[in-house]
Amino acid sequence: MSDTIYSYQQLYQFSLSVFKKMGCSNEDATLATSVLLSADLRGIDSHGIARLVGYVRLWEVGRINPTPNIRVVYETPSTAVVDGDRGLGLVVAPRAMQIAIDKAKQVGSGWVSVKNSNHFGIAGYHAMMALSQDMIGMAMTNASALVAPTYAAEKLLGTNPIAVAVPAGEEAPFVADFATTTAANGKLEIAQRKNEPIPEGWAQDAAGKTSTDAAILKKGGALLPLGSEKEQGSHKGYALGSIVDIFSGVLSGASFGPWAPPFPAYVPIPENMPGEGLGHFLGAMRIDGFRPATDFKSNMDLWLTRFRNAKPIEGQGQVYVAGDIERMIEGARMKNGIPLVAEVVADLTALGTKLNIQL
Repeated sequence: MSDTIYSYQQLYQFSLSVFKKMGCSNEDATLATSVLLSADLRGIDSHGIARLVGYVRLWEVGRINPTPNIRVVYETPSTAVVDGDRGLGLVVAPRAMQIAIDKAKQVGSGWVSVKNSNHFGIAGYHAMMALSQDMIGMAMTNASALVAPTYAAEKLLGTNPIAVAVPAGEEAPFVADFATTTAANGKLEIAQRKNEPIPEGWAQDAAGKTSTDAAILKKGGALLPLGSEKEQGSHKGYALGSIVDIFSGVLSGASFGPWAPPFPAYVPIPENMPGEGLGHFLGAMRIDGFRPATDFKSNMDLWLTRFRNAKPIEGQGQVYVAGDIERMIEGARMKNGIPLVAEVVADLTALGTKLNIQL
């Protein structure tokens, strides 16, 4: 079955109405919608409107507070811990990132660790908030345990993404946004919807053997760290995911490792949780804290131009810099619409019927 194309405005109005039905203020609903749909625009379909039904289910079971009191509970001139009060991560994270940016304006850099939050959409959105301020932005989050450490037969880490956004002058910015697994869980979900197998090296079964079953996580399997197998460097992906978990969870007072709360509302909350909710870590650094911004951006233009014009392998086409492909997809989708697979359309249609909102 072919995908159905919706305009950005159609999906925007639908999502905005859903967040308002959940009880979000107009301001929070607008912010949540912008963050959510930034994923669809950039081609990261697993973290966009396909997640909307999941957010509603979390709200229905009382795990999302639509009117959170997001507050700083500890701070220094350059750091802060933010309590998200069980709010939508789509709202909590950009609020925390703004605190990091404000601190960077005052003292050169700002670092904010967040606890008591929920799934925050794509990490890239939050990191990119710094670009317009002549700052480098960073964002990361822990997540529910779906990943087996190298040599392990149990899930202890989340997909734990990292994003770094670096501004330039005339050139488009550098925007890296990646999971610390070989493939994000959302890619398995997409393969399930399409009834397709996954490539070898993405996941393992309950015994630790490689699997191409897109539904293997439901059968006791696990995602693999970035690098796939030990011989291909999975211990490095395991270390990266661990760093994200420590910065986001242990540092903030959020839950971490196997105790991070799961996204599906029907999955029980782990017992004896050591912290509160999911955690994020966000940072902003003023470029002129290191050198004049114009000089840096001029050199970034040179760096970006050189890499974008790297000699390609024969038959492979252009060499890209992190963020290039997502930026091109965003331009095309804003113009031509956003494709949704039939299962997502069915889920959203059912959600609209339940909430009396027209898709």
